[in-house]
Amino acid sequence: MRRSTDRIIVSHAGVLPRPDDLREAMQAGDARAEDFKKRLPSAVKEVVQQQVQTGIDVVNDGELSKRDGFSGYPRARLSGLVVREFEPGQGPKPHDVQGRDRREFPGFAAQGFPARFGGQPTFGGTAGPGGRGNRQVVMCVEPITYIGGDLCDMDIANLKAATQGSDVEPYLPAVAPGTMDHWLYNDHYRSDEEFLFAIADAMRQEYKTVVDSGIMLQIDDPDLPDGWQMFPDMSVADYRKYADLRVEALNHALRDLPTDRIRFHTCWGSQHGPHRADIPLGDFVDIMLKINAECFSVEAANPQHDTDYHVWEKTKLPDGKSYMPGVVSHVSNHIEHPRLVAERLLRYASIMGRENVIAGTDCGMGSRVGHPEVCWAKFEAMVEGAKIATRELWGR
Repeated sequence: MRRSTDRIIVSHAGVLPRPDDLREAMQAGDARAEDFKKRLPSAVKEVVQQQVQTGIDVVNDGELSKRDGFSGYPRARLSGLVVREFEPGQGPKPHDVQGRDRREFPGFAAQGFPARFGGQPTFGGTAGPGGRGNRQVVMCVEPITYIGGDLCDMDIANLKAATQGSDVEPYLPAVAPGTMDHWLYNDHYRSDEEFLFAIADAMRQEYKTVVDSGIMLQIDDPDLPDGWQMFPDMSVADYRKYADLRVEALNHALRDLPTDRIRFHTCWGSQHGPHRADIPLGDFVDIMLKINAECFSVEAANPQHDTDYHVWEKTKLPDGKSYMPGVVSHVSNHIEHPRLVAERLLRYASIMGRENVIAGTDCGMGSRVGHPEVCWAKFEAMVEGAKIATRELWGR
């Protein structure tokens, strides 16, 4: 895994803007599935080259292949799942990652939480907790097995081909078991814990396949802090037990895999809500550090978490680990000034050591800011800010 040995290197958390033609084929669904598959390799090459030209050191495939995003990811990777439809007020209680915000800001919640800055509400219609229509949920009704091998192999092949000849390190994201069960409901296993570990056992195959390919694995797990919103009646002590179990399940899936090929990303959810009820980083940071990963990518640039660097004044980053704080955020279409990016990096470097800090983003940018131009401009600011920080830290 690349480290900031002689300069601050730059990466990002995940999803990037899709080319218009790929997005159109994706939105057409099965009718244009073959067009999507044919266009994907060249689209991945284009998005990799744009990252390289921008100055990103550790790049991914933009998550371009994930047609339904990470909410649809379980159905593409796991067997034993069916979609069931329930009338309003019926069926299992929704997994609402805006639960505490909804209680505290009912008027705002009634308008719907936007999916991105300047976007449309995410809830309403048939899918959300506040919707008027029927609700569709994904239920586990049979034993879970892994069925995503062909998709994973395709992602690996496309990313390897796209990065060939470039001086960058490639990574692929995969979702943690604890976050996957945000979108799933158990109607087969004897307990939710048994269900969680069944997901972990199945997903281990994907994690191992990515690592064995030579590509770095990124575990995406917003659940670690954003599950706090799902259980408004939990105490911090209760929630720590919930989070600890999910880290145990993740480590079970990562067992015997080389830690230096794994990084971990977490955030407090990407909805543009108030977030005043976010659980503080200090309340779970020790649990996060149990994860078998070398690098930790954590949301750190938005107004609720811009001062989280103080947590690291009391909590030591373990030896051999690196930290990738978000230094540009998805919560606004404002472009961060490179000097602000540099100051954020310098804060972390002063606490953790310059060689242990990597510039990153709060979350995947491509679907969460108002336009691709804004995404790439934020990346440019991040790269320039890393250069400023490098000059101050290394004197060049």
